[in-house]
Amino acid sequence: MQKLIIRNAQLVNEGKIFSSDVLLADGRIKKIDGSISVSGQHEEIDASGLYLFPGVIDDQVHFREPGLTHKGTIHTESAAAVAGGITSFMEMPNTVPNTLTQALLEAKYAIGARDSFANYSFFMGASNNNLEEVLKTDPGNVCGVKVFMGSSTGDMLVDNEATLEKLFSRCPMLIATHCEDESTIRQNLAEYKGKYGDDIPVRFHPLIRNDEACYKSSSAAVGLARKHGTRLHILHISTAREIGLFDNTAPLSQKKITAEACIHHMWFSDHDYEQLGNFIKWNPAIKTAADRDAVFQGMLDDHIDIIATDHAPHTTEEKQQLYTKAPSGGPLVQHSLPAMLEFYHRGKITLEKIAEKMCHAPAVCFRIAERGFIREAYHADLVLVDLRREQTVTKENILAKCKWSPFEGVTFHSVITHTFVNGQLVYAAGKVNQHVRGQRLKFQ
Repeated sequence: MQKLIIRNAQLVNEGKIFSSDVLLADGRIKKIDGSISVSGQHEEIDASGLYLFPGVIDDQVHFREPGLTHKGTIHTESAAAVAGGITSFMEMPNTVPNTLTQALLEAKYAIGARDSFANYSFFMGASNNNLEEVLKTDPGNVCGVKVFMGSSTGDMLVDNEATLEKLFSRCPMLIATHCEDESTIRQNLAEYKGKYGDDIPVRFHPLIRNDEACYKSSSAAVGLARKHGTRLHILHISTAREIGLFDNTAPLSQKKITAEACIHHMWFSDHDYEQLGNFIKWNPAIKTAADRDAVFQGMLDDHIDIIATDHAPHTTEEKQQLYTKAPSGGPLVQHSLPAMLEFYHRGKITLEKIAEKMCHAPAVCFRIAERGFIREAYHADLVLVDLRREQTVTKENILAKCKWSPFEGVTFHSVITHTFVNGQLVYAAGKVNQHVRGQRLKFQ
């Protein structure tokens, strides 16, 4: 692989911003220095005025393959990811069929090796009936086990208390949970269906999937983890009430219970349902402005450790159905880093904190080998950003297969100019290099 020098970049890494050159060779970061000279053939990129981040690591995406490829594929959604500066992703098991056996899990890895522009890992799925299969999972090759402690597709709702006890007591690797109490949601949904039938106004979504449903499930998961010493990671925190469940005093590397915030829960509030309707219908629901602001502050204060997307595309036609028929989720990987950089432009977060929560923390939390930092000998997963250029989100520049975004019409004041995956330039000038493929993530 040819040598490449990124010159005059402003590196955003490990709490500092400083000017440096970076030498890439053989897929790795070979040297970081104020002035690098090399002999022999090499390429150079003048990054004067640009900021160099470690590649973003998204620990929660739904790329829809296999079985739901009319919504998205690993190929299409990883293209959107690298265009958004995401160089590694961890994908969820609620595909069709659900990823509930080791054979089905490895089949997804084969698709990743063939089609993914970014580095990849896939969660093993848990159900009420596959504990022994879950326990076969290799923690060195798989990011974790996903448990839906709230409604999901197929056979993936784990609501049997005995099963949960066994999972939390016996699973030696990270358990990532979707936490919403199913009985609370069913009771609330029945009440609103009694009033409106299937045509429930979407503004009631956060009252159906309310803060009580979230807190009841999250607190139960934390209780189980504390009881059994389990490594627990709770996904997409959406309420102010849940923030207090998580410690912000211990270093992340020492935490056994961690949490994640998603872009949509920090950007939108229930006031946005009137304009965007089902296009911001997510599970857990986008809630009040007070919840939104508390989640953002919880991220800044380190109660919440990681920023992710929960990228979950559906077709426009699916989203335009009545409330009870319209699926939850939306596409976000292409715009998560631009959205966080927008918060930087508004003075709400520093560049160093963005790098910490989107790049460093996922690597530390999941113990990813040699990624997430700009360090010599690490894999060269890198993103160059121009903080002085604008770009408006339109259907024409959306790369997700569904071709819509909740950010359509938004003008971001930063542009991702280059994305490198294992030292290869995978995205530049608005185009994805079709010849680049990512690698399977490894875990320490």
